Amino acid sequence: MNILQLNEPGERHLGRAIQVQAQQHGDKPFLLFSDDVYTFADVNQRVNELAAGLSALGLQSGDRLAFYMHSAPEVIFLVLAVNKLGAVWVPVNTDYKGGWLLDTINGSRPTVIVSDAAHAARLREVRDALRVQSIVMHGGQEQLAGAVSLASLYVAGAGEPDMSALRTGDTCSVLWTSGTTGKAKGVMQSHNVWFNASLATNEDCQFGLREDDIIFTVLPMYNSAVWVTAIFRALLAGVPLAVDASFSVKTFWQRVDHYRATQCFTLGAMHMFLWDAPPRDDDADHSLRKLMAIPMPPAVAGPFCKRFNLELVAQGLGQSEAMRLLAPVAGRTQPPGSCGSVVPGIQVRLVDDDGRDVAVGEAGELWVKPLQPHFIFNGYFDNPQATADAFAGEWYKTGDMLRCNEDGFYFFADRKKDAVRYKGRNISTFEVELAARQHPAIADCAAFGIPSEELESEQEIMLDVILKPGQVLEALELARFINDNAPYFFVPRYIQFVDSLPYTPTNKVQKFRLRERGVTPMTWDARAAGFTAER
Repeated sequence: MNILQLNEPGERHLGRAIQVQAQQHGDKPFLLFSDDVYTFADVNQRVNELAAGLSALGLQSGDRLAFYMHSAPEVIFLVLAVNKLGAVWVPVNTDYKGGWLLDTINGSRPTVIVSDAAHAARLREVRDALRVQSIVMHGGQEQLAGAVSLASLYVAGAGEPDMSALRTGDTCSVLWTSGTTGKAKGVMQSHNVWFNASLATNEDCQFGLREDDIIFTVLPMYNSAVWVTAIFRALLAGVPLAVDASFSVKTFWQRVDHYRATQCFTLGAMHMFLWDAPPRDDDADHSLRKLMAIPMPPAVAGPFCKRFNLELVAQGLGQSEAMRLLAPVAGRTQPPGSCGSVVPGIQVRLVDDDGRDVAVGEAGELWVKPLQPHFIFNGYFDNPQATADAFAGEWYKTGDMLRCNEDGFYFFADRKKDAVRYKGRNISTFEVELAARQHPAIADCAAFGIPSEELESEQEIMLDVILKPGQVLEALELARFINDNAPYFFVPRYIQFVDSLPYTPTNKVQKFRLRERGVTPMTWDARAAGFTAER
């Protein structure tokens, strides 16, 4: 273990972090991927060699590199190499295809896009419309005309790039939101925000660390959570990180023991799948000691810990824009269901629609005022109006509704705008509706959430549809249409054809009425129909 702080403006930088770990802790293992082991020095050298190749390809300070690929060590090499050049990395959801893929890539204005063989076919579909200088492939470059092999970019023996002009407040990544309240926005995030969030997650009131700790992750690398809870956390602490490309309930505990992992983070229904698996005599016989499982139903938490012989790490609250807002407090027992208390470095308010503070115990929108430079995001990429709209003076308006009790503990209530949270994703009902409206038979529609049977805090998508006069459309046909033209997780589980929707005088749908009505005998259920969306 070699915990870094790097508090000087020229030091608190992710590229500098791997350089320092290589100098101080170089022979210690950093990345474990299946049977491959990379030390901190190994990773730093690969990062330097890749940075030299990307520079020769034309990537310069301030440029953006987008990656659209499965989790692999090469993604980590890319991210650190990009940041050593003063450039910006942009993760692209690997479930995106068609218009969503094209809009996300082109909206990022990248100089380079890096992908892999598994995603070559989807890239090929949008290749002619891509606005990018270079396409780099991690295998399968022959599947895309003009693509460059990632392996060919490594410049053997390359030294450290000049990082003297780089600072902690520089934008190092653009993270595309799920478009909860409208069109997706690119969150420009600085090195300092990643440092604050990752270092804090290692504090004793959260994961804490011991010399023998090994962090294990199965999260996709387009998800910001994997960087805070695993990759950058391990980098800044100098502990090993074990990576599997995906989650499997059948092999999860075997993979934990393969790496002798002691800490992990699961998201969405992952841990509920583990809980729902048939009990085994050896459920408690594994190396894992601590697990952060979000969201974990309070009623399951105690039995889960007992069955699997581990400690659940208390959860907090963060966003792509502000990764650490609420967190556990050392020495205080966090009530069940709480997101914790306000972290140092910010002030918060809970306000009503008129910007007035709400009473204790009442739900209000969380507003945040940073007290330190670069504590929250640097704004929205290419969208100054959205950046301005997100603030009221010095206060950032999070869009999250919370309640606070008399002891200063906060509890999540809802998103101010409609969203559906399913399997760890905040899915924009706005974009689900856009996908459905592309069908020529549809006059109008409204998407909303129905409580999930597997996890109380999550929802399934339901879609109410009004057809154009004289049009006929089957629910199965519509589900397949959405599946063919949008990410698979946009496909509603429930579809119902209706004659009208409950509009307000300003022509907005009152979705709370649809949620109150819920599923009816006339509702088509994809699960009951045996339909499964294809990824």
